[in-house]
Amino acid sequence: GPAGTGVGGPAPDLSRLVPAIGPELGSIEAGLVRRMHLREVLADPALAARLTPSMSLMEQLLRDKDNLSGVALANAKALIRRYVDEVTEVLRTQVEKSTVGELDRSVPPKRVFRNLDIDRTIWKNLTNWSPEEERLYVDRLYYRHTSRRTTPQRLVVVVDQSGSMVDSMVNCTILASIFAGLPKVDVHLIAYDTQALDLTPWAHDPFETLLRTKLGGGTDGTVAMALAQPKIAEPRNTVVVWISDFYEWRHQELFDSMAAVHRSGAKFIPVGSVTSSGRGSVNPWFRERFKDLGTPVVSGHIKKLVHELKTFLT
Repeated sequence: GPAGTGVGGPAPDLSRLVPAIGPELGSIEAGLVRRMHLREVLADPALAARLTPSMSLMEQLLRDKDNLSGVALANAKALIRRYVDEVTEVLRTQVEKSTVGELDRSVPPKRVFRNLDIDRTIWKNLTNWSPEEERLYVDRLYYRHTSRRTTPQRLVVVVDQSGSMVDSMVNCTILASIFAGLPKVDVHLIAYDTQALDLTPWAHDPFETLLRTKLGGGTDGTVAMALAQPKIAEPRNTVVVWISDFYEWRHQELFDSMAAVHRSGAKFIPVGSVTSSGRGSVNPWFRERFKDLGTPVVSGHIKKLVHELKTFLT
């Protein structure tokens, strides 16, 4: 037969194929080795105690949690809890430091000394200045508004749990739990891939929420929207935060439903990547349309989202 096909013939040249499959195969093998190594470490309490919680470790633990049991699972949960607690502390500080929301001008200012607007009081009474006595006679005192809106607000957080969004998913899940702890804020939480899961009963506890997520797989935002829409009962008192890279196969249908939420009077905040580093990409098709809609994608440092939410919710 032709050269190279016989038993003793020259081996076929596969070098052309190696560059195509090499890096991908190497990455798969490296990931497998990392997971196997991590499972061994988690099974040893002494070694597990030496692990430092980080976002990359968090991603590995969340991906592999369904394959763990016994001591390894208990140690994994302890690491997730430690990381959640650390990030919660940081984000709670940012929420507390962030400037608070709109003043309700319909509520008269409280007439107490700490609210006295001295500059305005002097300015408004300048016509009562007596040069002879070098004294300002004050007809009226002016006070600053300090009352905030007290209408209960609803926060609906929708999280894409595909692998590319782990960082944002963890941060926003923790952030949702912080706002769930505020008075007069009603938080609802939905996670989705090709199916949607209502995690509202655990919204106050990011640890329990993250244990119920499932990383990887495709995404279909329309199934999440079907769960989210009934929660928007009072649009003007509702903010919908949608965390995703927006790579969707039913993109037009999903965008149309998001535009409808925005037009209903609800505040719609699309979130691409809110991380400490601001890494991540967003589907340009969605990015342009959100911009045209007047709801640009929030990305970068999570402080941006903290400010947006606090302004609306408090």
